[in-house]
Amino acid sequence: MGSVEKYFELVDQNQQQFIETLREVVAIPSVSCDASRRGDVVRMGEWLQARWEAAGAVCKRVEPGKQDLHGVELDLPPVILGQYGNDPAKKTVLVYGHYDVQPALLEDGWDTDPFTLVETDDRLIGRGSTDDKGPVLGWLLCVETHKQAGIEMPVNLKFCWEGMEESGSEGLDAIIEAEADKWFKGTDVVCISDNYWLGTKKPCLTHGLRGVSYFHLQVEGPGADLHSGVFGGTVHEPMVDLVHLLAKLVDNSGRIQVPGIYDQVMPVSDAEERTYEGLEFSHTALASDLKRDVIIHAEERDTLKHRWRFPTLSIHGVEGAFYAPGDKTVIPARVRGKFSLRTVPNMEPEKVAQLVKRYLQDEFAKLGSKNKMTVIETHAGRWWYSSPNHPNFVAGSRATEKVYGVKPDLTREGGSIPVTLTFEENLGVNVLLLPMGAADDGAHSINEKIDKRNYIQGIKLLGAYLHEVAATDMTA
Repeated sequence: MGSVEKYFELVDQNQQQFIETLREVVAIPSVSCDASRRGDVVRMGEWLQARWEAAGAVCKRVEPGKQDLHGVELDLPPVILGQYGNDPAKKTVLVYGHYDVQPALLEDGWDTDPFTLVETDDRLIGRGSTDDKGPVLGWLLCVETHKQAGIEMPVNLKFCWEGMEESGSEGLDAIIEAEADKWFKGTDVVCISDNYWLGTKKPCLTHGLRGVSYFHLQVEGPGADLHSGVFGGTVHEPMVDLVHLLAKLVDNSGRIQVPGIYDQVMPVSDAEERTYEGLEFSHTALASDLKRDVIIHAEERDTLKHRWRFPTLSIHGVEGAFYAPGDKTVIPARVRGKFSLRTVPNMEPEKVAQLVKRYLQDEFAKLGSKNKMTVIETHAGRWWYSSPNHPNFVAGSRATEKVYGVKPDLTREGGSIPVTLTFEENLGVNVLLLPMGAADDGAHSINEKIDKRNYIQGIKLLGAYLHEVAATDMTA
Protein backbone atom coordinates (compact mmCIF):
# COMPACT_ATOMS: atom_id res chain seq x y z
CA MET A 1 0.00 0.00 0.00
CA GLY A 2 1.39 3.41 -0.99
CA SER A 3 1.69 6.38 1.34
CA VAL A 4 -1.34 8.20 -0.08
CA GLU A 5 -3.55 5.11 0.08
CA LYS A 6 -2.46 4.47 3.66
CA TYR A 7 -3.32 8.08 4.47
CA PHE A 8 -6.76 7.71 2.88
CA GLU A 9 -7.44 4.55 4.87
CA LEU A 10 -6.59 6.21 8.17
CA VAL A 11 -8.75 9.24 7.32
CA ASP A 12 -11.69 6.88 6.83
CA GLN A 13 -10.98 5.21 10.16
CA ASN A 14 -10.84 8.56 11.95
CA GLN A 15 -14.06 10.01 10.52
CA GLN A 16 -15.97 10.29 13.78
CA GLN A 17 -12.98 11.73 15.58
CA PHE A 18 -12.65 14.39 12.89
CA ILE A 19 -16.34 15.28 13.25
CA GLU A 20 -15.89 15.64 17.02
CA THR A 21 -12.96 18.00 16.42
CA LEU A 22 -15.14 20.11 14.15
CA ARG A 23 -17.82 20.08 16.84
CA GLU A 24 -15.26 21.42 19.33
CA VAL A 25 -14.28 24.42 17.21
CA VAL A 26 -17.82 25.24 16.01
CA ALA A 27 -18.68 25.62 19.70
CA ILE A 28 -16.26 28.57 19.92
CA PRO A 29 -18.36 31.56 18.73
CA SER A 30 -15.49 33.41 17.07
CA VAL A 31 -17.59 36.25 15.59
CA SER A 32 -15.12 38.95 14.58
CA CYS A 33 -17.67 41.75 14.04
CA ASP A 34 -19.06 41.49 17.61
CA ALA A 35 -17.03 43.26 20.31
CA SER A 36 -18.52 41.02 22.99
CA ARG A 37 -17.16 37.96 21.15
CA ARG A 38 -13.61 39.24 20.67
CA GLY A 39 -12.36 37.02 23.51
CA ASP A 40 -13.84 33.99 21.73
CA VAL A 41 -12.09 34.93 18.50
CA VAL A 42 -8.76 35.11 20.33
CA ARG A 43 -9.55 31.80 22.04
CA MET A 44 -10.08 30.17 18.66
CA GLY A 45 -6.71 31.43 17.41
CA GLU A 46 -5.03 30.16 20.57
CA TRP A 47 -6.72 26.78 20.14
CA LEU A 48 -5.23 26.46 16.67
CA GLN A 49 -1.76 27.51 17.79
CA ALA A 50 -1.76 25.05 20.69
CA ARG A 51 -2.97 22.16 18.54
CA TRP A 52 -0.42 22.85 15.80
CA GLU A 53 2.42 23.14 18.31
CA ALA A 54 1.33 19.84 19.84
CA ALA A 55 1.62 18.30 16.38
CA GLY A 56 5.20 19.57 16.11
CA ALA A 57 4.79 22.84 14.21
CA VAL A 58 6.75 25.98 15.02
CA CYS A 59 4.31 28.87 15.45
CA LYS A 60 4.56 32.63 15.64
CA ARG A 61 1.75 34.75 17.01
CA VAL A 62 1.56 38.16 15.34
CA GLU A 63 -0.52 40.96 16.87
CA PRO A 64 -1.96 43.15 14.07
CA GLY A 65 -2.71 46.11 16.36
CA LYS A 66 -5.85 47.91 17.52
CA GLN A 67 -9.31 48.31 16.05
CA ASP A 68 -12.07 50.84 16.63
CA LEU A 69 -15.27 48.77 16.50
CA HIS A 70 -18.31 51.02 16.78
CA GLY A 71 -16.51 53.31 19.22
CA VAL A 72 -14.93 50.50 21.24
CA GLU A 73 -11.14 50.08 21.00
CA LEU A 74 -10.19 46.41 20.76
CA ASP A 75 -7.06 44.40 20.13
CA LEU A 76 -7.27 42.77 16.72
CA PRO A 77 -7.24 38.96 16.88
CA PRO A 78 -3.79 37.42 16.37
CA VAL A 79 -2.56 36.12 13.05
CA ILE A 80 -1.10 32.67 13.65
CA LEU A 81 1.87 31.87 11.42
CA GLY A 82 3.43 28.44 11.48
CA GLN A 83 5.72 25.96 9.80
CA TYR A 84 5.71 22.18 9.85
CA GLY A 85 8.94 20.80 8.41
CA ASN A 86 12.03 22.61 7.19
CA ASP A 87 13.71 20.24 4.76
CA PRO A 88 15.58 22.22 2.04
CA ALA A 89 15.21 19.22 -0.28
CA LYS A 90 11.41 19.53 -0.21
CA LYS A 91 9.07 22.05 -1.77
CA THR A 92 7.31 24.47 0.56
CA VAL A 93 3.55 25.03 0.40
CA LEU A 94 1.90 27.95 2.18
CA VAL A 95 -1.77 27.52 3.15
CA TYR A 96 -4.15 30.23 4.33
CA GLY A 97 -7.48 30.19 6.14
CA HIS A 98 -9.52 32.10 8.69
CA TYR A 99 -10.84 31.10 12.08
CA ASP A 100 -13.45 33.84 12.54
CA VAL A 101 -17.09 33.43 11.52
CA GLN A 102 -20.18 35.42 10.64
CA PRO A 103 -22.67 36.28 13.40
CA ALA A 104 -25.44 33.76 14.02
CA LEU A 105 -28.44 33.66 16.34
CA LEU A 106 -31.12 31.01 16.75
CA GLU A 107 -33.76 33.68 16.24
CA ASP A 108 -32.30 34.48 12.80
CA GLY A 109 -34.10 31.36 11.58
CA TRP A 110 -31.66 28.57 12.41
CA ASP A 111 -33.27 25.18 13.02
CA THR A 112 -30.74 24.45 15.77
CA ASP A 113 -28.24 26.32 17.94
CA PRO A 114 -25.73 27.68 15.40
CA PHE A 115 -22.75 27.01 17.66
CA THR A 116 -23.64 23.39 18.36
CA LEU A 117 -22.65 21.09 15.51
CA VAL A 118 -25.58 18.90 14.51
CA GLU A 119 -25.16 15.83 12.31
CA THR A 120 -28.25 15.01 10.27
CA ASP A 121 -28.72 13.31 6.88
CA ASP A 122 -24.93 13.31 6.39
CA ARG A 123 -24.83 17.08 6.86
CA LEU A 124 -22.75 18.76 9.55
CA ILE A 125 -24.68 21.90 10.48
CA GLY A 126 -23.11 24.74 12.43
CA ARG A 127 -21.68 28.23 12.02
CA GLY A 128 -18.20 28.03 10.50
CA SER A 129 -18.54 24.38 9.48
CA THR A 130 -17.75 25.23 5.85
CA ASP A 131 -16.59 28.86 6.20
CA ASP A 132 -13.82 28.33 7.12
CA LYS A 133 -13.30 26.10 10.16
CA GLY A 134 -13.82 22.83 8.29
CA PRO A 135 -11.12 23.54 5.69
CA VAL A 136 -8.74 25.06 8.29
CA LEU A 137 -9.12 21.93 10.40
CA GLY A 138 -8.54 19.87 7.25
CA TRP A 139 -4.93 21.00 7.02
CA LEU A 140 -4.32 20.27 10.71
CA LEU A 141 -5.95 16.83 10.56
CA CYS A 142 -3.96 16.08 7.41
CA VAL A 143 -0.69 16.63 9.27
CA GLU A 144 -1.85 14.78 12.38
CA THR A 145 -2.99 11.80 10.29
CA HIS A 146 0.34 11.62 8.45
CA LYS A 147 2.08 11.64 11.81
CA GLN A 148 -0.24 8.97 13.23
CA ALA A 149 0.33 6.76 10.18
CA GLY A 150 4.10 7.20 10.30
CA ILE A 151 4.06 8.79 6.84
CA GLU A 152 6.62 11.48 6.17
CA MET A 153 5.10 14.76 5.03
CA PRO A 154 5.97 15.15 1.34
CA VAL A 155 6.47 18.93 1.58
CA ASN A 156 7.29 21.63 4.09
CA LEU A 157 4.03 23.23 5.17
CA LYS A 158 3.70 26.87 6.17
CA PHE A 159 0.41 28.34 7.29
CA CYS A 160 -1.29 31.65 7.97
CA TRP A 161 -4.52 31.70 10.01
CA GLU A 162 -6.30 35.00 10.56
CA GLY A 163 -9.25 36.02 12.73
CA MET A 164 -10.63 39.02 10.84
CA GLU A 165 -11.52 37.72 7.37
CA GLU A 166 -15.24 38.21 7.94
CA SER A 167 -14.55 41.81 8.97
CA GLY A 168 -12.27 42.96 6.16
CA SER A 169 -8.99 41.19 7.13
CA GLU A 170 -7.90 44.31 8.98
CA GLY A 171 -4.15 44.28 9.54
CA LEU A 172 -3.43 41.19 7.43
CA ASP A 173 -1.98 42.83 4.30
CA ALA A 174 0.66 44.65 6.35
CA ILE A 175 1.72 41.37 7.99
CA ILE A 176 2.00 39.55 4.66
CA GLU A 177 4.06 42.40 3.22
CA ALA A 178 6.34 42.46 6.28
CA GLU A 179 6.82 38.67 6.37
CA ALA A 180 7.17 38.11 2.61
CA ASP A 181 10.97 37.85 2.79
CA LYS A 182 11.01 36.53 6.35
CA TRP A 183 8.50 33.95 7.57
CA PHE A 184 7.11 33.29 4.08
CA LYS A 185 10.53 33.19 2.41
CA GLY A 186 11.11 30.04 0.39
CA THR A 187 7.42 29.46 -0.39
CA ASP A 188 7.00 27.65 -3.72
CA VAL A 189 3.20 27.78 -4.06
CA VAL A 190 0.15 28.91 -2.09
CA CYS A 191 -3.12 27.01 -1.59
CA ILE A 192 -6.34 28.49 -0.17
CA SER A 193 -9.45 26.46 0.69
CA ASP A 194 -12.10 29.11 1.33
CA ASN A 195 -14.57 28.87 -1.54
CA TYR A 196 -17.03 26.34 -2.92
CA TRP A 197 -17.84 23.94 -5.72
CA LEU A 198 -19.96 25.22 -8.59
CA GLY A 199 -22.57 22.57 -7.78
CA THR A 200 -23.09 19.84 -5.20
CA LYS A 201 -21.67 16.72 -6.82
CA LYS A 202 -18.54 17.61 -8.79
CA PRO A 203 -15.36 19.15 -7.29
CA CYS A 204 -13.62 22.10 -8.88
CA LEU A 205 -10.48 24.22 -8.95
CA THR A 206 -10.89 27.99 -9.00
CA HIS A 207 -8.54 30.15 -11.06
CA GLY A 208 -10.20 33.56 -11.13
CA LEU A 209 -11.92 36.10 -8.89
CA ARG A 210 -13.57 39.38 -9.78
CA GLY A 211 -12.46 42.60 -8.17
CA VAL A 212 -14.83 45.14 -6.67
CA SER A 213 -14.95 48.94 -6.80
CA TYR A 214 -17.45 50.45 -4.37
CA PHE A 215 -18.96 53.92 -4.79
CA HIS A 216 -21.10 56.33 -2.81
CA LEU A 217 -23.15 58.75 -4.91
CA GLN A 218 -24.20 61.71 -2.78
CA VAL A 219 -26.69 64.43 -3.68
CA GLU A 220 -27.09 67.42 -1.36
CA GLY A 221 -29.83 70.02 -1.55
CA PRO A 222 -31.44 72.24 1.09
CA GLY A 223 -29.90 72.73 4.52
CA ALA A 224 -32.49 70.53 6.22
CA ASP A 225 -35.25 68.01 5.43
CA LEU A 226 -38.36 69.64 4.02
CA HIS A 227 -42.15 69.12 4.16
CA SER A 228 -43.31 67.80 0.78
CA GLY A 229 -46.65 69.58 1.07
CA VAL A 230 -44.92 72.93 1.38
CA PHE A 231 -41.89 72.48 -0.84
CA GLY A 232 -42.80 69.70 -3.29
CA GLY A 233 -42.53 71.00 -6.84
CA THR A 234 -40.71 74.16 -5.74
CA VAL A 235 -37.20 72.83 -5.06
CA HIS A 236 -34.80 70.42 -6.73
CA GLU A 237 -35.20 67.28 -4.63
CA PRO A 238 -31.99 65.31 -3.91
CA MET A 239 -33.85 61.98 -3.96
CA VAL A 240 -35.27 62.64 -7.41
CA ASP A 241 -31.80 63.45 -8.74
CA LEU A 242 -30.31 60.40 -7.07
CA VAL A 243 -32.93 57.97 -8.38
CA HIS A 244 -32.47 59.37 -11.87
CA LEU A 245 -28.69 58.90 -11.71
CA LEU A 246 -28.85 55.40 -10.23
CA ALA A 247 -31.25 54.35 -12.98
CA LYS A 248 -28.71 55.50 -15.57
CA LEU A 249 -25.97 53.17 -14.32
CA VAL A 250 -27.27 49.77 -15.47
CA ASP A 251 -30.17 48.57 -17.63
CA ASN A 252 -32.68 45.83 -16.89
CA SER A 253 -30.62 43.25 -18.79
CA GLY A 254 -27.65 43.88 -16.52
CA ARG A 255 -25.58 45.83 -19.04
CA ILE A 256 -23.56 48.66 -17.51
CA GLN A 257 -24.36 51.99 -19.17
CA VAL A 258 -21.07 53.75 -18.37
CA PRO A 259 -19.36 54.52 -21.72
CA GLY A 260 -16.01 52.78 -22.20
CA ILE A 261 -16.43 50.38 -19.27
CA TYR A 262 -16.22 47.28 -21.49
CA ASP A 263 -13.21 48.49 -23.49
CA GLN A 264 -10.69 46.98 -21.05
CA VAL A 265 -12.42 43.59 -20.72
CA MET A 266 -10.33 40.65 -21.92
CA PRO A 267 -12.00 39.03 -24.97
CA VAL A 268 -13.42 35.52 -24.68
CA SER A 269 -11.04 33.12 -26.42
CA ASP A 270 -11.94 29.83 -28.11
CA ALA A 271 -10.02 28.01 -25.38
CA GLU A 272 -12.08 29.75 -22.70
CA GLU A 273 -15.33 28.92 -24.50
CA ARG A 274 -14.45 25.23 -24.21
CA THR A 275 -14.07 25.49 -20.42
CA TYR A 276 -17.83 26.12 -20.10
CA GLU A 277 -18.64 22.69 -21.52
CA GLY A 278 -19.67 19.93 -19.10
CA LEU A 279 -19.74 22.08 -15.97
CA GLU A 280 -22.03 21.06 -13.12
CA PHE A 281 -24.40 24.00 -13.48
CA SER A 282 -28.02 24.38 -14.56
CA HIS A 283 -30.59 27.14 -14.64
CA THR A 284 -33.06 24.74 -13.04
CA ALA A 285 -30.86 24.33 -9.97
CA LEU A 286 -30.09 28.05 -9.87
CA ALA A 287 -33.78 29.01 -10.02
CA SER A 288 -34.47 26.54 -7.20
CA ASP A 289 -31.77 28.16 -5.06
CA LEU A 290 -33.23 31.60 -5.84
CA LYS A 291 -36.75 30.40 -4.90
CA ARG A 292 -37.97 32.04 -8.11
CA ASP A 293 -36.82 32.14 -11.73
CA VAL A 294 -35.50 35.69 -12.12
CA ILE A 295 -32.52 34.70 -14.31
CA ILE A 296 -31.66 37.23 -17.01
CA HIS A 297 -29.88 35.04 -19.55
CA ALA A 298 -31.29 32.25 -21.72
CA GLU A 299 -28.06 30.25 -21.99
CA GLU A 300 -26.35 28.78 -18.94
CA ARG A 301 -22.87 29.64 -20.20
CA ASP A 302 -23.95 33.28 -20.51
CA THR A 303 -25.07 33.27 -16.89
CA LEU A 304 -21.68 31.91 -15.83
CA LYS A 305 -19.83 34.44 -17.97
CA HIS A 306 -21.71 37.29 -16.33
CA ARG A 307 -20.99 35.80 -12.92
CA TRP A 308 -17.30 35.18 -13.58
CA ARG A 309 -15.73 37.08 -16.43
CA PHE A 310 -17.80 40.13 -17.34
CA PRO A 311 -18.13 43.28 -15.23
CA THR A 312 -21.43 43.84 -13.45
CA LEU A 313 -22.91 46.74 -11.52
CA SER A 314 -25.26 46.34 -8.54
CA ILE A 315 -27.16 49.01 -6.61
CA HIS A 316 -27.20 48.27 -2.89
CA GLY A 317 -29.14 50.95 -1.07
CA VAL A 318 -29.78 54.57 -0.16
CA GLU A 319 -28.59 56.26 3.01
CA GLY A 320 -30.46 59.29 4.34
CA ALA A 321 -33.85 58.39 2.85
CA PHE A 322 -36.95 57.47 4.83
CA TYR A 323 -37.19 53.67 5.07
CA ALA A 324 -39.11 52.88 8.30
CA PRO A 325 -42.60 51.34 8.31
CA GLY A 326 -45.47 53.76 7.80
CA ASP A 327 -45.77 57.00 5.82
CA LYS A 328 -43.63 60.10 6.11
CA THR A 329 -43.97 63.04 3.74
CA VAL A 330 -40.39 64.24 3.93
CA ILE A 331 -38.04 65.55 1.27
CA PRO A 332 -34.56 64.40 2.38
CA ALA A 333 -31.95 67.16 2.30
CA ARG A 334 -29.08 64.80 1.55
CA VAL A 335 -29.09 61.25 0.24
CA ARG A 336 -26.32 58.86 -0.58
CA GLY A 337 -26.76 55.96 -3.00
CA LYS A 338 -24.40 53.00 -2.77
CA PHE A 339 -23.37 50.79 -5.67
CA SER A 340 -20.51 48.52 -6.62
CA LEU A 341 -18.92 47.46 -9.87
CA ARG A 342 -17.34 44.01 -10.14
CA THR A 343 -14.19 44.18 -12.26
CA VAL A 344 -12.50 41.54 -14.41
CA PRO A 345 -9.31 41.09 -16.47
CA ASN A 346 -7.93 43.49 -17.75
CA MET A 347 -9.77 46.36 -16.06
CA GLU A 348 -7.75 48.90 -14.08
CA PRO A 349 -9.53 50.23 -10.96
CA GLU A 350 -8.21 53.75 -11.53
CA LYS A 351 -9.66 53.84 -15.05
CA VAL A 352 -12.95 52.38 -13.83
CA ALA A 353 -13.30 55.13 -11.20
CA GLN A 354 -12.46 57.78 -13.77
CA LEU A 355 -15.10 56.53 -16.22
CA VAL A 356 -17.80 56.20 -13.54
CA LYS A 357 -17.20 59.67 -12.11
CA ARG A 358 -17.10 61.34 -15.52
CA TYR A 359 -20.32 59.63 -16.64
CA LEU A 360 -22.23 60.60 -13.50
CA GLN A 361 -21.00 64.17 -13.73
CA ASP A 362 -22.18 64.36 -17.34
CA GLU A 363 -25.57 62.84 -16.51
CA PHE A 364 -26.02 65.15 -13.52
CA ALA A 365 -25.24 68.18 -15.67
CA LYS A 366 -28.07 67.18 -18.04
CA LEU A 367 -30.55 67.48 -15.16
CA GLY A 368 -29.94 71.20 -14.71
CA SER A 369 -30.29 70.68 -10.97
CA LYS A 370 -29.08 73.24 -8.41
CA ASN A 371 -28.20 70.44 -5.99
CA LYS A 372 -24.63 69.33 -5.39
CA MET A 373 -23.52 65.88 -6.55
CA THR A 374 -20.41 64.04 -5.32
CA VAL A 375 -19.04 60.60 -6.26
CA ILE A 376 -16.86 58.93 -3.64
CA GLU A 377 -14.95 55.71 -4.27
CA THR A 378 -14.69 53.87 -0.93
CA HIS A 379 -12.97 50.67 -2.07
CA ALA A 380 -11.04 49.42 -5.10
CA GLY A 381 -10.10 45.74 -4.91
CA ARG A 382 -8.42 44.22 -7.94
CA TRP A 383 -9.45 41.10 -9.80
CA TRP A 384 -7.29 37.96 -9.79
CA TYR A 385 -6.73 35.48 -12.60
CA SER A 386 -4.40 32.50 -12.90
CA SER A 387 -3.79 30.00 -15.68
CA PRO A 388 -5.37 26.61 -14.86
CA ASN A 389 -2.43 25.06 -16.72
CA HIS A 390 0.08 26.13 -14.06
CA PRO A 391 1.80 23.15 -12.35
CA ASN A 392 0.15 24.07 -9.05
CA PHE A 393 -3.25 23.59 -10.71
CA VAL A 394 -2.05 20.42 -12.41
CA ALA A 395 -1.19 19.05 -8.95
CA GLY A 396 -4.60 20.08 -7.63
CA SER A 397 -6.33 18.44 -10.60
CA ARG A 398 -4.45 15.16 -10.17
CA ALA A 399 -5.24 15.12 -6.45
CA THR A 400 -8.93 15.69 -7.18
CA GLU A 401 -9.00 12.83 -9.66
CA LYS A 402 -7.29 10.57 -7.13
CA VAL A 403 -9.88 11.33 -4.44
CA TYR A 404 -13.10 11.77 -6.44
CA GLY A 405 -12.37 9.83 -9.62
CA VAL A 406 -13.30 12.75 -11.92
CA LYS A 407 -11.54 15.70 -13.48
CA PRO A 408 -12.48 18.86 -11.58
CA ASP A 409 -14.47 21.68 -13.12
CA LEU A 410 -12.32 24.75 -13.78
CA THR A 411 -14.22 27.68 -12.35
CA ARG A 412 -13.98 31.34 -11.52
CA GLU A 413 -15.82 33.19 -8.77
CA GLY A 414 -17.99 36.26 -9.02
CA GLY A 415 -16.89 37.50 -5.62
CA SER A 416 -13.53 38.53 -4.19
CA ILE A 417 -10.95 36.95 -1.86
CA PRO A 418 -8.49 39.87 -1.59
CA VAL A 419 -5.79 37.89 0.23
CA THR A 420 -5.29 35.80 -2.93
CA LEU A 421 -3.85 38.77 -4.78
CA THR A 422 -1.92 39.94 -1.71
CA PHE A 423 -0.05 36.63 -1.51
CA GLU A 424 0.56 36.46 -5.24
CA GLU A 425 1.93 40.01 -5.50
CA ASN A 426 4.08 39.91 -2.36
CA LEU A 427 5.44 36.38 -2.63
CA GLY A 428 5.63 36.17 -6.42
CA VAL A 429 4.26 32.61 -6.51
CA ASN A 430 1.18 30.88 -7.90
CA VAL A 431 -1.99 30.64 -5.80
CA LEU A 432 -4.48 27.78 -6.12
CA LEU A 433 -8.04 27.91 -4.76
CA LEU A 434 -8.96 24.35 -3.76
CA PRO A 435 -12.48 24.29 -2.30
CA MET A 436 -13.75 21.72 0.18
CA GLY A 437 -17.40 22.75 0.46
CA ALA A 438 -20.33 22.55 -1.96
CA ALA A 439 -22.45 25.25 -3.56
CA ASP A 440 -25.40 24.69 -1.22
CA ASP A 441 -23.46 24.95 2.06
CA GLY A 442 -25.08 28.27 2.95
CA ALA A 443 -21.98 30.12 4.14
CA HIS A 444 -23.07 33.37 5.88
CA SER A 445 -26.67 32.12 5.89
CA ILE A 446 -28.83 30.27 8.37
CA ASN A 447 -28.23 26.53 8.81
CA GLU A 448 -24.70 26.70 7.39
CA LYS A 449 -23.41 23.18 6.80
CA ILE A 450 -20.74 21.05 5.24
CA ASP A 451 -21.64 17.63 3.94
CA LYS A 452 -19.89 14.79 5.73
CA ARG A 453 -18.68 13.57 2.35
CA ASN A 454 -17.08 16.90 1.50
CA TYR A 455 -15.44 17.19 4.91
CA ILE A 456 -13.91 13.71 4.97
CA GLN A 457 -13.04 13.54 1.27
CA GLY A 458 -11.79 17.11 1.55
CA ILE A 459 -9.27 16.07 4.20
CA LYS A 460 -8.10 13.38 1.80
CA LEU A 461 -7.92 15.94 -1.01
CA LEU A 462 -5.68 18.32 0.94
CA GLY A 463 -3.27 15.50 1.72
CA ALA A 464 -3.30 14.18 -1.83
CA TYR A 465 -2.61 17.69 -3.11
CA LEU A 466 0.53 17.99 -0.97
CA HIS A 467 1.78 14.66 -2.33
CA GLU A 468 1.07 15.77 -5.91
CA VAL A 469 2.93 19.06 -5.37
CA ALA A 470 5.93 17.06 -4.17
CA ALA A 471 5.83 14.97 -7.35
CA THR A 472 5.20 17.85 -9.81
CA ASP A 473 7.83 20.02 -11.47
CA MET A 474 6.75 23.50 -10.41
CA THR A 475 9.04 25.17 -12.95
CA ALA A 476 7.33 23.57 -15.96
